[in-house]
Amino acid sequence: MSINHPLSESVNLMGLMGQILPKVQAYLKEQDWTDVPRMHGRAFEVSPLAQGEYNLNYLLRADNLRLVFRVNIGTQIHRKDQVLYEYQALKLLAESGVTPRPYFVDDTRRFLDRGVLIMEFLPGGPLDYRSDTALAAALFARIHQTEVPEAGNHLIRESAPLSLIYDECAGLLQTYFDSDRADPAIRDYLRDLIGWADAARAAERYYQDDSWPCIINTEVNSGNFIVNRSKGTVHLVDWEMPRWGDPSQDLAHFCAPLTTLWKTSYRMNAAEKARFLDAYRSGIRDRHLNDTLPERIRLREPFVYLRGISWSAMGWVAYQSGDAGMKNPDTWAKLQQYMDLAFIRSLFDPFLKSAP
Repeated sequence: MSINHPLSESVNLMGLMGQILPKVQAYLKEQDWTDVPRMHGRAFEVSPLAQGEYNLNYLLRADNLRLVFRVNIGTQIHRKDQVLYEYQALKLLAESGVTPRPYFVDDTRRFLDRGVLIMEFLPGGPLDYRSDTALAAALFARIHQTEVPEAGNHLIRESAPLSLIYDECAGLLQTYFDSDRADPAIRDYLRDLIGWADAARAAERYYQDDSWPCIINTEVNSGNFIVNRSKGTVHLVDWEMPRWGDPSQDLAHFCAPLTTLWKTSYRMNAAEKARFLDAYRSGIRDRHLNDTLPERIRLREPFVYLRGISWSAMGWVAYQSGDAGMKNPDTWAKLQQYMDLAFIRSLFDPFLKSAP
């Protein structure tokens, strides 16, 4: 689940984009581009492109060339080398055909006091769940089957994937449990839920005993896809926190209501989910993964939902405190939608009722 941390909105990112723009222009002039053919000898126009929680993105234009200049301003993986981590992931995926090609990285912070990544610009728009899920399924099949050397790759390992989520969620939910604003009925339900998850995480033995490791993105909301409808292509462009793990993480996250509803009003029904997974499996060469995929997703799904609702509970509290800074009305509306007992029960009752 990719839910933005509401506290990050306390930073005026539009103001920061403007403040750093002259530094980007100066950086382009001061840097020696001799070893970067796409950059060497060109005079680029620079303009703001897009902003995220952890990166500011600028569009570089020179003649017919378009590139993205990415300035790192934070990290989700708690690493100082965040920009190198993303660059190395994009290098691993360079031949996949469905991710942007990286051209340059600089984490020395000599000319600019932040990490810099320059990569391919991909024109297009966000993914539409009603028309683009088959494209997304094919994309996931290509990414998950991209040959990545297991020994020596830099990716964070999901060696205990369900415990990793459980530990994160237990911390996030404590913020809600401790709040005097918490709804007692929701608090009681979430306490029962985290207790269930504590026992259910033992199922991660399945992934440990029957591993199918690959590079996974872990943040597959619709805004991280670029769909070019004129060319019939789709790319996954945000690789801030990829991991070496099981493909069920990306697939369960993509289908989760908390993911699809975050920026849209779409909630995938059982038939639509089945069609998406069938399209994915049609692109998978490994018979064993095809045969075991339903079980891999069944065990993963409630933990993906748990992560999303835990972030929402934490955010719901933060938005009503004095710590949230600038408050986005769309984010607040979505948090209120998610922190409704009937909605939460619609996510988790099927799992809790089937528990032994």
